[in-house]
Amino acid sequence: MLKNQELAYWCIVRERLIYLEDQQLPLASRATAAFSSENAVEIGQYQGRPVYWLEAPESLPDEKFHSLRALLGCDASLFNLAGRASQLSHMRHTQAYCSQCGSHCRFDTQAVAMVCEQCHGVHYPRVSPCVIVAVRKDDKILLAQHPRHKNGMYTVIAGFVEAGETLEQCVVREVREETGIEVTNVRYFGSQPWAFPSNLMMGFLADYQSGELKPDYAELADAIWATRETLPEVAPAGTIARGLIEETLVLIADKGQA
Repeated sequence: MLKNQELAYWCIVRERLIYLEDQQLPLASRATAAFSSENAVEIGQYQGRPVYWLEAPESLPDEKFHSLRALLGCDASLFNLAGRASQLSHMRHTQAYCSQCGSHCRFDTQAVAMVCEQCHGVHYPRVSPCVIVAVRKDDKILLAQHPRHKNGMYTVIAGFVEAGETLEQCVVREVREETGIEVTNVRYFGSQPWAFPSNLMMGFLADYQSGELKPDYAELADAIWATRETLPEVAPAGTIARGLIEETLVLIADKGQA
């Protein structure tokens, strides 16, 4: 139980937006917080301090709620905990009824899941596995622009894993479907929880094998081969997409020096 004077980080969620003070998660004690902390749930620790998830009290102004992307510049561990709060909030709202019997579910703090009040079925947060891949061809990287990116930003290819599909198979299929390119030498890079609303991004690197670039304009606004010198605006720092792009540019530079 948090003591009244003990400092804690607060992840306060309203409709998948998160409450920020001066563009940061509030660090405050129960006694000094500008909000009621009733029903707060501890979801982890950051730098020795507890981190709490709280559904937003009505008293907090809407203008202080922002997209989780506003926290991309903070430490990855804290960003992931904020994402955990957002995902648990999403679960609480979208899994409020039992998928087995249709009865109402309550949030169980011990199981960190929704539990049916009638049949007692336990429903955990739904996580959607996705792949994201940077493809290298000689001194170029494959970049794509999505219609939702209104600022002209380019990023790497990504997509959801289908039933019965390995991650590597998904990488090959998504690149082929969206760009017409065949890839080889698919290898794992890293992962990032991505609570928009409940994805787990698993990053890969791959090499060009064959094919002509033919973007699927039902999915993409554009796709290009870019060199370091012709690199457009790309995904922001803090995203796994940016990490993949930077790693690929390092690999290209190392190959050029070999």
